[in-house]
Amino acid sequence: MFALGMSGSERLMGELFTPTHLLLILIVALILFGPKRLPELGKGLGDGIRALKEGLKDPDTKAQIKSEAKPEVKPEAKPENKA
Repeated sequence: MFALGMSGSERLMGELFTPTHLLLILIVALILFGPKRLPELGKGLGDGIRALKEGLKDPDTKAQIKSEAKPEVKPEAKPENKA
C-alpha cells in the first residue's frame, strides 16, 4: 500500500488506473450517457486526439488549412424598386 521511493503524485497516478477504478469509470459513463451515445462520444474523442497529434506533428498544417479555405461570398442586396 505504501510504496517506498515514490512521491505522493506518483503513487496517486499509479493507483488511479487500476482495473477496479477503470470499471467504475466505465459504469458511471454508461449510466450518464447511455449505451447508444457512448460509442459516438468515444469516436469523437478519438478523432479529437488524432487531430491534436497531427497538429503537433506538423505545424504547417494549420497554415495549409487556412489557405485552402474558401472565402465566404455574400450575396449582393437587390435594390428595391419603389414606384
